[in-house]
Amino acid sequence: MGFKMGIVGLPNVGKSTLFNALTRTAAAQAANFPFCTIEPNVGEVAVPDSRLDKLAEIAKSKQIIPTRMTFVDIAGLVKGASKGEGLGNQFLANIREVDAIAHVLRCFEDGDVTHVEGRVDPVADAETIEMELMLADMESLEKRMQSIVRKVRGGDKEAVQQERLMKAAMAALEEGRPARVVEVDAEDRKAWNMLQLLTTKPVLYVCNVSEEEAAGGNAHSAAVAEMAAAEGNSHVIISARIEEEISQLEPEEAEEFLGEMGLEEPGLDRLIRAGYELLHLETYFTVGPKEARAWTIAQGTMAPQAAGVIHGDFEKGFIRAETIAYDDFVTLGGEQPAKEAGKMRSEGKSYMVKDGDVLHFLFNT
Repeated sequence: MGFKMGIVGLPNVGKSTLFNALTRTAAAQAANFPFCTIEPNVGEVAVPDSRLDKLAEIAKSKQIIPTRMTFVDIAGLVKGASKGEGLGNQFLANIREVDAIAHVLRCFEDGDVTHVEGRVDPVADAETIEMELMLADMESLEKRMQSIVRKVRGGDKEAVQQERLMKAAMAALEEGRPARVVEVDAEDRKAWNMLQLLTTKPVLYVCNVSEEEAAGGNAHSAAVAEMAAAEGNSHVIISARIEEEISQLEPEEAEEFLGEMGLEEPGLDRLIRAGYELLHLETYFTVGPKEARAWTIAQGTMAPQAAGVIHGDFEKGFIRAETIAYDDFVTLGGEQPAKEAGKMRSEGKSYMVKDGDVLHFLFNT
């Protein structure tokens, strides 16, 4: 299980430059005019995890297979998108397909790069996109509520539940708040997700700063940080230009370049970690002489469902999971020493997989 993050923002904020850097391709045309990204570009990237390399080294694995994350570069949004302005309809359709939103905000000054609003104000930019998403959600809810009136009158339980949830969402939106602020009970979660509201998507603000300000940010990124904290959202500071340069370098050169810029790691690493935290994801590993592999699951996933990420048959025929904590595997020097030290545990269907677990599944075919 990876996840899909949509890169969104107003035109000319650096979305496509960031996408190119993250996916190490030139698939997205990074040009200084609106709507240079007409179709959503999709790219998969390996999730960097130093633990996987360490496990492979100990187990002498022939192959290392990291888990993957999908980025979708979505066409730039303008005011009026909810009414079809610019590429609004396409933008809104594309954004429904992603798990989370990486909202790229322009936090750099550059007279050579035009801003669609003629000014640099990342907080206002964020508010513009949020408002368009809220307006689109309100329009969607109004249509849905009209379509189920007859079923509600007839006492259809599913329709009554849908109407109750839609009214809760509409109340928040009418107050100028996104639907994600609505508290939803576990029994309503499936029906709530079926509404496919744009403002329920988790948001990660990506502050695109100049190369000189990549290490510490600036006043613009500080304002975004304050806004994100007030909303309960996250933010990261990245220079898309630096990321683009790094993506073209060999690993040794990239490390040297980062050091010169005062950065400890590429922005990609920070972005992925922030995305994982945003969606409450974690990683477990399978390790052997053939391969060392990372797998992504949601926090709180039970062993059978974690096995199902590898193959559906693993979940259906699940018997038990043999697990070793990452620290024990590394400290003791592998599976056999961990087993001899009593650090390998046999867990059943009720076991909640933990981040870093090294797992081996037993199942019936």
